[in-house]
Amino acid sequence: RTIVHIAKGDAVTIVPFHAELTTQEAAGFLHISRPYLIGLLEKGEIPFRKVGRHRRVLFEDLVKYKEHSKEKSARIQDKLTEEAQDLDLGY
Repeated sequence: RTIVHIAKGDAVTIVPFHAELTTQEAAGFLHISRPYLIGLLEKGEIPFRKVGRHRRVLFEDLVKYKEHSKEKSARIQDKLTEEAQDLDLGY
């Protein structure tokens, strides 16, 4: 995918898999608000560590969370499609 973006002339960022990100960077990667990310961190959905008062998130944990979220969304979509077919809603 990255090669496609580079070929189009899009800007890309390369991040080492073991890098630690700030909450603002992590929220940007996930395309969510920083307050929503903080909620996910505090609920334990994404691991983090504190450096003083600041939270740091491993990039690899963000990738795992993103993959898990996509899988969960796909399962929900499949279930909704199945239910719509069972109800003969034209899907």
